[in-house]
Amino acid sequence: MADPFGFMKYPRKTNPYREVKERIKDFAEMQLPLSDEERRKQAARCMNCGVPHCHAGFFYAGGRAVSGCPNDNLIPEWNDLIYRQEDKRAFERLTKTNPLPEFTGRVCPAPCEVACNEALNGKGITIKDNERFIIEQGFKFDWVIDSGMPQHRNGIKVAIVGSGPAGLSAAWQLNKFGFDVTVYERDDRPGGLTMYGIPNMKLPKEIVARRITTMEAVGIKFVVNTEVGVDITAKELKDQYQRVILTVGARAARDLAVPGRNLKGIMQAVDFLTQATKEVLQDGIKANRLLAGKKVVVIGGGDTGNDCIATAVRQGAAEIQQLEITRQPPKERLASNPWPQWPMVAKTGYGQQEAQEVLGQPLTAYETTAISFSGKNGQVTKMTTSKARLFKPVVGTEHDQPVDLVLLAMGFTGPQQTVLDAFGVTKINNDYSTNEESVFVAGDARRGPSLVIWGIYEGRMAAEQVARSCEVRL
Repeated sequence: MADPFGFMKYPRKTNPYREVKERIKDFAEMQLPLSDEERRKQAARCMNCGVPHCHAGFFYAGGRAVSGCPNDNLIPEWNDLIYRQEDKRAFERLTKTNPLPEFTGRVCPAPCEVACNEALNGKGITIKDNERFIIEQGFKFDWVIDSGMPQHRNGIKVAIVGSGPAGLSAAWQLNKFGFDVTVYERDDRPGGLTMYGIPNMKLPKEIVARRITTMEAVGIKFVVNTEVGVDITAKELKDQYQRVILTVGARAARDLAVPGRNLKGIMQAVDFLTQATKEVLQDGIKANRLLAGKKVVVIGGGDTGNDCIATAVRQGAAEIQQLEITRQPPKERLASNPWPQWPMVAKTGYGQQEAQEVLGQPLTAYETTAISFSGKNGQVTKMTTSKARLFKPVVGTEHDQPVDLVLLAMGFTGPQQTVLDAFGVTKINNDYSTNEESVFVAGDARRGPSLVIWGIYEGRMAAEQVARSCEVRL
């Protein structure tokens, strides 16, 4: 490293968030980048450690998640290059493994930072923000398109079903290998989760659109409003393409089977977020008042639930409550949860912070679940909750409260099986191949609901496996 004492000389500074009272007035991006000068200081904090756990991989040991980037990112190398002002070389090192750093640099929970050796006594290096800086330099100086152009075309056609992180990653990699790639997307815009599953203030849609435009510029084709099995059959795709990769994500949402679930005003979180994003794309980023005066309940305590809270705040909700069936995590790491395991501690998400500051509400009710809903004229008006132990309601703790909108953010169970069935997939192998010789599966559809960075890794690995199956040299 150029400055082995950088972590001692410079305090950690992350990209600052806009003030809560300002940012809730719109759906514009919340985080603003630091100056280039400050970013280079932050890169200098990388420690020249002998064993960089930041890219040691994300795995399970003794039932616990051990942090680190699962995507083989060469983090210490490009940190050093940022500090040395060798931004193009930093871009080349970053994009050797991560074709979509503008996404991870904004939405990744950064397991790399948790596993950073400096996090033993500090908060880790600002790896995520450094990554965002590199890719923005890449777009600024027009390095991105050149990096994605193939040296020659091999004439082999590949279809990718699904345009989320795994699909885009696979498409980018295969195109570089010289394949003719077409990506099929059932929604009206490409991007999958990054377009409609993540709010605009967290990942602006012009950032997603910029990537799609870039991919089209290097020769990748996109076909939208096309659902496999409805608008085009699996057989047609198999007949038209030598290989097919299914990257349809884990879109089967976990539901809540309780009385009154069929009432209007109870909806899946992803549907709510999709609707909100479409409104932003149509009407602009100014916050609307669609939920003015409404009482909103979000069931589920993960990132999606947090995104729902932030969106409801911007839509003017009068009250927001969050139900979490699990026990409240401790404020600090327990002895049984040491570094570099993922810290199982209580955190306040950006949406929770906004609701607390603007509405002044405690917000999250832990070990609580909804056991029924009731309403008038088919619309939900009341929710009955109870305390929960071991994920089961506790008799005698029932409580009624008024509600206008209920958002189910309880996670996903896996891919929509109809797509896999259409292609005759009955077995998915560790190398992304299936029982169908020409069909491969990657991303959440293969491994289950996970992080954007896992989708990127899976797409990249599946692309390499497809190339090997076609005897194309990498």
